[in-house]
Amino acid sequence: MQGTRDGEITRLLGAFRNGEPDAEARLMELTYRELRKIAAGHMRRERSARSLQTTDLVHEAYLRLVDQAGTPWRDRTHFFQVAAHVMRQILIDRARKRNAGKRGGGAPDISLDKALDIAEARSGDLLMLEEALARLEIVDARQCQIVEMRFFAGMSEDEIAEVLGVSARTINREWRMARAWLYKELYG
Repeated sequence: MQGTRDGEITRLLGAFRNGEPDAEARLMELTYRELRKIAAGHMRRERSARSLQTTDLVHEAYLRLVDQAGTPWRDRTHFFQVAAHVMRQILIDRARKRNAGKRGGGAPDISLDKALDIAEARSGDLLMLEEALARLEIVDARQCQIVEMRFFAGMSEDEIAEVLGVSARTINREWRMARAWLYKELYG
């Protein structure tokens, strides 16, 4: 059943790209649950996303994805990989806007100490991770992709291996190396 559904999603991605009527609605119907799962994973890991609901993140990401209607989606896994990346970018953009607005902008009256504590807790982690991932992408682009697919999209090593055309053992090894590299960058 799952294989049939995966094939249907892949077919609908092609139909959507080709402008077939009703493809977008059917695609949303088949992908919505998985998109919510990816978004929920993002929301669990990101403290600063509390002002954003999972449904809002899914909808904003989906709107960005359908704006890319001409994207040559390879298959369902590629679509979800890009969706995870888009969700990550949405959260990064929101964190950057929050940091830019720290200097006022209609914020409620609270003490300066409390405001600094809140701002740092909300956006620091995500922005630090984004900067570390940008550095990792320069050092090893494939490891960066693996982190995005594994951490942000919740994809299995087998799914990632299939997308990248390598063995699951290679993905396992590079996932461990990328985690160690990121840990050193963030905490070392």
